[in-house]
Amino acid sequence: MYSYIGKRLLVAIPTLLIISIFVFSLQKLLPGDPVLAMAGEERDPQVLELLREKYRLNDPVIYQYAYWLQGVARGDLGVSLRTNQPVLTLVAEKLPVTIQLAVMSMIFAFMIGIPMGILAAVKKNTFIDFLANIVALCGLSVPNFWLGIMLILLVSVKLHWLPASGYQPFFEDPWRSIQTMLMPSFVLGNALAATLMRHTRSSMLSVLSADYIRTARAKGLPEAAVVLQHSFRNAILPVVTVSALLFGELLAGAVLTEQIFTIPGFGKLIVDAVFNRDYAVVQGVVLCTAVGFIAMNLIADILYVVLNPRMRAAL
Repeated sequence: MYSYIGKRLLVAIPTLLIISIFVFSLQKLLPGDPVLAMAGEERDPQVLELLREKYRLNDPVIYQYAYWLQGVARGDLGVSLRTNQPVLTLVAEKLPVTIQLAVMSMIFAFMIGIPMGILAAVKKNTFIDFLANIVALCGLSVPNFWLGIMLILLVSVKLHWLPASGYQPFFEDPWRSIQTMLMPSFVLGNALAATLMRHTRSSMLSVLSADYIRTARAKGLPEAAVVLQHSFRNAILPVVTVSALLFGELLAGAVLTEQIFTIPGFGKLIVDAVFNRDYAVVQGVVLCTAVGFIAMNLIADILYVVLNPRMRAAL
């Protein structure tokens, strides 16, 4: 197991290096000059030159990349060109918000998508299967921003059940924090639930047609035991992979949902950084997102080994 994890980590290192090269190169193609954005209306040529020297913008791109990569290796993601704050500090402020939103969204996705997928597979070609597919199609088709606005109008404006927007740190007021996150989490989880439902249904259908499932039923086992213990345990592997990828997407930030509900997460941070030509923040956030994706894929690979006895035996 440890050698397997070590090999996966070794693969992650060149992956991150390639991602860092692409991020650093592509953000240089953004239109505009970050120094001009920092200087504002009073653009003294001497001040502009000092700012370029301070942030090494006059150096060749390869030297700028090498200097930035050296800082990343030391845990220094640079300094925001706009606020003059360390990027690592900004990431540390926004990351708990995004993680909380992602975790709560995945809880909603699991609660809705997996049971629906199991029911749709067990009741194949029935009204329940048809209804589950319609719900999944609606979840994929309805835009998050429209659903978010409708929920605000209904739940907050009409019924006064939940706050319409804003964010409360979890450790300051846990209950208030959960209240502010319920609607945006449901909006994101609803869309993810549709994807999980389709994958769970497809995986369950392939397992339910296997010979050992027919044998289990022939032995007289209860249907619940056949479905949950024998079928779902073997059908869950593809769902684990999809869930890891979906969680990685959430860690990248849900831009529209965060804007609608005024949540100060990664999505808002990177949008503001792009508009302000804040290269250091863009690089830092994208690099942290890439690390999150790689970590989630590593966790999915480990769960594959834990859940699949044949892979354990092979290792």
